Amino acid sequence: MFWVLFLLLACAAAAVSCGRLCLAAVRAAEGERAGGTAHTAAHVPPDRELSLYETAFLSGGPVRVVDVTLVSMARGRRLLLAHTGWATVVDPVGADAMERSVVGAIGPGGQSRTAPLRAATATGDTVRALADGLVAAGLAVPEAARSAITGAVRQVRAAAVAVIVLGALATFTPGEGAEAQRTPVALWFALPLLLTLSCLAIARIEIHPYTRWASPVGQRLLAARSAAAGSLFAVALRGLRAVDDPQVRAALSE
Repeated sequence: MFWVLFLLLACAAAAVSCGRLCLAAVRAAEGERAGGTAHTAAHVPPDRELSLYETAFLSGGPVRVVDVTLVSMARGRRLLLAHTGWATVVDPVGADAMERSVVGAIGPGGQSRTAPLRAATATGDTVRALADGLVAAGLAVPEAARSAITGAVRQVRAAAVAVIVLGALATFTPGEGAEAQRTPVALWFALPLLLTLSCLAIARIEIHPYTRWASPVGQRLLAARSAAAGSLFAVALRGLRAVDDPQVRAALSE
């Protein structure tokens, strides 16, 4: 009967992880109703057009904003992007606050690897101010709610894997009974596995909007945004795969 211990561990993992996901979803919904998205969404004009940086953030988050900025600067010859993964400043002034943030992240030397440059700019004050403005407008999901739900979903997935592993150990551990008794043992582990998989399925339908950068209102505005192939808005919507310059794409893929 040693398999009962494995079953208790599996049930505990399933219950704790699913409970955490439900709690995170409830808190996200309460936060949306408490003066956040639900309050401001009704005041968003249906014909509101998203700016380039807003489109990039709602589509792919802070790193997407930085990528769009780097591509824009490279096309305007204000920044050189080498296929080896180096960025070199040509125009130290910058056309807007986001470009000036990139120049500041590169530093006085005028050169930087693109990987640390993207990471530093994505966590800078300019991108943070853009994110705060979108959250205040009801177009973006608050970072705290998105992170909590994403972490909870990962925990439920891990719990599902743990249930399968524990079930296999309980079923095939030597000395746990005859061959005919293994099937009933496996059926017991089907219960916590069903709980975790059902929770993930419900989360996919009901909670998935909270795991994206854009709120439901922001997603509707994104759906209305069209972009010509190769344009900056195409990069904002689809990411690096929309960059038509292989050298720039190689530099940002480092």
